[in-house]
Amino acid sequence: MPKLSSELLSVLRCPVTGSGLVQEGDELVTVTADGAGNKLRYKIEDGIPLLLPPELLPAAAAAAADQHDAGPHTAAPRHAAE
Repeated sequence: MPKLSSELLSVLRCPVTGSGLVQEGDELVTVTADGAGNKLRYKIEDGIPLLLPPELLPAAAAAAADQHDAGPHTAAPRHAAE
C-alpha cells in the first residue's frame, strides 16, 4: 500500500472525533481515542481514505452498488443558449 502524502495527512481529520490521523498499513488511525477509549480506524481503498463513520459504511456500500446497477448514464439535455 502506498503511503499517503504528509501534506494530505496534515489536513485529514477523523469525522467522529476531529482527531488527526496517521497511516498504519492500509488504514488511517486516529491520534487520540474517542470517548470510550478506542482509536478509530478507517480503510484506504485504491489510495482513497474512506472517512465515513462506521455506522454509515453499510449505506455507502449499498449506494455504490446501486450506482453500478443503474446502467449507462446519458447526459442531461443542454439549453439552446449554451
